[in-house]
Amino acid sequence: MKKAFSQLDLIMEFFKANANKDISHPEVVDWLTKEWYKRTGKVFRDPDRGIRSLHQKGYLQKINKGIYRYDPNFVNLREDLEDFTPALKKQILQRDDYKCVICGMGQKEGVELHVDHIKPKDLGGKASLENGQTLCSRHNFLKKNLKQTKTGKKMFIRMLESAKENKENELVAFLEELLSIYEKYNINGHIVWKKDN
Repeated sequence: MKKAFSQLDLIMEFFKANANKDISHPEVVDWLTKEWYKRTGKVFRDPDRGIRSLHQKGYLQKINKGIYRYDPNFVNLREDLEDFTPALKKQILQRDDYKCVICGMGQKEGVELHVDHIKPKDLGGKASLENGQTLCSRHNFLKKNLKQTKTGKKMFIRMLESAKENKENELVAFLEELLSIYEKYNINGHIVWKKDN
């Protein structure tokens, strides 16, 4: 039986047709969304995720932020990268009550949910219950772009500002203590937070 043509196949088709060229995200995404719709009549929901996946697996080289290249002589396949099985995804979603572990939004609010590797798979993170978490599409995007500790620190700073505005003193004390730990261990020191005196 012939394997169905997938979105990843289409991404590779584009890069193989443009081998050894540095391709920017907008160029490939524009072509993918138009071509997928032309061939299937369906919307290509997340081409960025597919491109990242092919990079993580070793098919594409990341040249710079948002720029990828396919070089047939330098394909470096990573067989050790683990994806969550459908059964494990379901288990993680159930454990997290079908809500983003960062913001608490979920299916009831119409939010798209993703099962995410806490430790990224390209850094050796396993597809396990312990290394899985439920994130909304927004926080999954933020995590990928800011890395987890940066995302967390920025989120706690925003939460602190909101708690101060609403005069939620216990929450203010908790968040200030949490942010002081970031400062104590110089985690993401480039993200500035100073405790009010």
